[in-house]
Amino acid sequence: MSAAGLCDAFTAWLVKPAMDEIFVNKDHGVLLILPLAFLGVTFLKAAMKLLQNYLMQRCGLKVLEVLRDEMYDKIIRLPVGFFDASRIGVVMSQVMTDVSLIRSSLPAVVTLIRQIITLTSLAAVVIWQNAELALWAGIGVPLVVFPLAHFGRRMRRVNRKVLELAGDINSLLQEVLSGIRVVKAFGAERREMERFDVENKKTAGLSMKSTLISGWASVSAEVAAAVGVCLVLLVGGMQVIDGKQSPGSFFSFITALVLMYEPVRKFNGANFGINAALAGAERAFGFLDNPDLAAETGGERVLEEPFEELVFSDVVFCYPDGTRALDGVSFSVRAGEKVALVGPSGAGKSTFANLVPRFYDPQEGNISINGVPLREYSLESLRKMIAMVSQETFLFNMSVRDNILYGVPDAGEEKMKAAAAAAYADVFISALPDGYDTIIGERGVKLSGGQKQRLAIAHALVKDAPLLILDEATSALDSESERIVQAALENLMAHRTSIVIAHRLSTVLDANRILVIDKGRVLAEGRHEELLSLNQLYAKLYAMQYDAGQGGQRA
Repeated sequence: MSAAGLCDAFTAWLVKPAMDEIFVNKDHGVLLILPLAFLGVTFLKAAMKLLQNYLMQRCGLKVLEVLRDEMYDKIIRLPVGFFDASRIGVVMSQVMTDVSLIRSSLPAVVTLIRQIITLTSLAAVVIWQNAELALWAGIGVPLVVFPLAHFGRRMRRVNRKVLELAGDINSLLQEVLSGIRVVKAFGAERREMERFDVENKKTAGLSMKSTLISGWASVSAEVAAAVGVCLVLLVGGMQVIDGKQSPGSFFSFITALVLMYEPVRKFNGANFGINAALAGAERAFGFLDNPDLAAETGGERVLEEPFEELVFSDVVFCYPDGTRALDGVSFSVRAGEKVALVGPSGAGKSTFANLVPRFYDPQEGNISINGVPLREYSLESLRKMIAMVSQETFLFNMSVRDNILYGVPDAGEEKMKAAAAAAYADVFISALPDGYDTIIGERGVKLSGGQKQRLAIAHALVKDAPLLILDEATSALDSESERIVQAALENLMAHRTSIVIAHRLSTVLDANRILVIDKGRVLAEGRHEELLSLNQLYAKLYAMQYDAGQGGQRA
């Protein structure tokens, strides 16, 4: 940058000997030397700019890589509650758009530095040639600086709003495309198009405002520079006429002054590039440095001993909106037991599934494994102890093999296929176009509900965790799929401690204990036959499902 900037100043300096020695004194020797000198300076400047551009781009891409890594690392370590309260599209915008703006600012910063070097060296030539004229040219400087500062601040505010709207658009796109089947089922394409159009017009309007601000600043700088040039032409022309300076000195001065305009113009563009990037930097580093967005933490203790008992002691849990999901719950699950949690919708059953692996922590009470509070265990060792299968099975857009081995990639081919067979998934997998190498699409869209559940069960079998949590794993399936999945679940639960959160009571009749839950409290505990006679709510739930089943059979 320094070499390229000094080359511009040297080019302006060469004008004086060219005018005085060639055109005035008719010196043939200088005529031969000066073109070669000018050519050499041009080649040197081009080489320096090429090298500087390469290094600048390399640095910018590295910054982009490191910042995205840091942001992704922070995001993926945040607790589940953060994602419950955040719009995923906005988070995606921070990782992609905001960080890209920071990367784009590096060329602007480099340009700014290079133009400062160029301006400084050209200013030295101007002052050396004629200090008096330099003072007249300097009258326009405040007229250049003020618009840059004023419009730069306005540009940063506008770009901050543009980034916020970009996050809103990303969030809208993510939501609509994830729920595209719902949109089409309700014929809501036009309404969604109108929603997108409103947000898109806001962004376009703000971008246009940004363009106008940049245009006004550029015009202001040009007018200010023109004022300085006019004063120099007037005063300098009089000095040449009066013989106070040579034409060569005057034209060298004018050349340096004109060359100074290009750095000023680029300085103006770089200024707006930096202010746009600062808007992204404020959001990106505001996210990275936010002390309230702390990574979920576990204890130092590694859970290595065999599972013996899980105990809930007076556990109270409230969601951020104030909803009390559990209200003083106490129960235990001993090794080898199958314990079922049943109750009406909204009773708090699924909250148990979130508390055991510490997706959330209770506000009161204690949860322990083998007599040790969960907080004292490292998250990695705690979650390694637990396998989960829920009704909302999430599969990645990868092959069947990669989904089964997700989290346990070193389990091996033999164990993976044995797990698929135990989950009754091997039959449909072998019928897929590429077998275990078939890519199943985003969220497993190419598979049926029952097939997705069987892959989830196969994954749990490969994980081979001693504590199993089933969160209404068959509630969304048809009868035939439920029968197959239930058989796969029986294989999964064999020789394992199981907590079964069930909507269909027929799936838990053989449980060692059934806990009846309503409004966050455990109302009763016992086996199926005991609860039918002891608990009115359980008897009611069973009667409703039995009648519905009989009605279905009669139909």
